[in-house]
Amino acid sequence: LNQLHKDCNQRIRYKKVCPDHGEVANDEIVSGFEHTKDEYVVIDPEEVQKLRKKSEKAVDIECFVPRDQLDPMYFAGRAYYLQPDGPAGQKPYQLLRESMRDEDLYAIGTAILSGRTQMVAIRPLEDLLVMNVLQYAEKVRQPGEFADGVKATKITAEEKKLTKMLVDATKREDFDYAQWKDEYVGEMRALIELKIEGQEVVAAPDVEEPKVINLMEALKASVEGARKAAPAAPRQASKKVATKMSPSTKTRAKAKRKAG
Repeated sequence: LNQLHKDCNQRIRYKKVCPDHGEVANDEIVSGFEHTKDEYVVIDPEEVQKLRKKSEKAVDIECFVPRDQLDPMYFAGRAYYLQPDGPAGQKPYQLLRESMRDEDLYAIGTAILSGRTQMVAIRPLEDLLVMNVLQYAEKVRQPGEFADGVKATKITAEEKKLTKMLVDATKREDFDYAQWKDEYVGEMRALIELKIEGQEVVAAPDVEEPKVINLMEALKASVEGARKAAPAAPRQASKKVATKMSPSTKTRAKAKRKAG
């Protein structure tokens, strides 16, 4: 979606402005790091280029680790398919892929991406190798930071049994990613079409869920609902869990700048 001026529907534009000299052209802008408040050291692109010792096509493998040693918490959300670099790279590529698959290993190493050295994991996937970008340890928040939010609670054998029944009833041996659709995209497209056609957007009625106070009754109701759900439609058997989300990575605080 674009930002518009609500009075005339014109696109909002942003200008690069210096507090002392007004609007600044792109060729007059440099990059810098604030080492103390309002004090910057300018970094020239050529100086950054000198730090790059490796080709952006190269991936340096440092070690191999068992697959279960790599916590998904460290995955940064970016993945790349790797291919052999020419005919000479075909056999080493396939040997590496098969060795990792046979031993159930991931390779850990580094790669240059967008001018920066990134920690990466390499894993076999069908006939290819896939490279996932990893977060460095200092950027990942540890579980201990949130331990106070989970209080020890007495759990009965009956509650554990019912919960296991719920898990077993909704367990899928073969998970199909294609069954999960981005509902937001479809809903947004439908909304846009309605607006283009000049139709009024009507909010969908809220479905009031019954308030079950007794935990045992709630678990029994969940198990019964899961049993009735069709195996081909796992989304229908989903159960909502009340949780509070916190980002898993640390974010840098933005430096406050003084104008004038």
